Amino acid sequence: MTLTSISPAEYDDFRRFLEEACGIVLGENKHYLVQSRLGKLVRESGAGGLGELVGTLRRERANSPLRERVIEAMTTNETFWFRDRHPFSILEETVLPALAERRQRTPRIWSAACSTGQEPYSISMIVQQYLSRRPGTLSDVQIVATDISTAVLDEARAGYYDPMQLARGLPEDMKQRYFRRDKAHWEERWQVVDEIRRRVRFTLANLQASYASLGKFDVIFCRNVLIYFSSDSKKDILARMADALNPQGYLFLGASESISQYSDAFDMVRCARGVVYRKK
Repeated sequence: MTLTSISPAEYDDFRRFLEEACGIVLGENKHYLVQSRLGKLVRESGAGGLGELVGTLRRERANSPLRERVIEAMTTNETFWFRDRHPFSILEETVLPALAERRQRTPRIWSAACSTGQEPYSISMIVQQYLSRRPGTLSDVQIVATDISTAVLDEARAGYYDPMQLARGLPEDMKQRYFRRDKAHWEERWQVVDEIRRRVRFTLANLQASYASLGKFDVIFCRNVLIYFSSDSKKDILARMADALNPQGYLFLGASESISQYSDAFDMVRCARGVVYRKK
């Protein structure tokens, strides 16, 4: 069975399911995306089409393997090392020194929707650089990385990347410094070194669920994520992220994202290389 034809009713029903399950709002004309990403799953599940698949999904428990596979297939896992560059420069040049001045010896950073780990590991590399250049200003930094997909979290936790993945934004000097080639594997792949990996804890989390178990943070990276949510969901997520931040904590968003319509809990801080939001 292939998804060569999706009726308007089937598409709308799937859109409702996806938003209920993980908060992602699918556009009105994304039939091709559903067809390309779910065709294989429809065949493997034995469903007679998208409508039948959605019916099965609604009967499944929240954390069932089929629901997880559908959500994983429909969530965008596009990611780069040091994506957009300037947030990582701001972290190293502005945010970490400010936290050190406040004598927060072991700040906590949350990388939300971390996908296969490039963002939290990029953060950890920046922390490593900062600590080597300014020893004693911070004891260390704890990084919590979350995603809704167990599959991408397993991949991130292992910390192995092939040459094509490494080529997407990773400077050669950092590759040589913070990665080791896995010579035992038949295919070329590199693993993040222990001193970078040990700083990051990966855990499952849905941005529409409670953040209480994650604890409080000094910095949150929630970049290129809010664009997939409805306006009401954006307001809710930003309100709960503000609650999760310590006083004067920092929030990093994607380059094209703004919170002016959705939250008044933050001040915009303009830096030489871009902007970051600080909790009031």
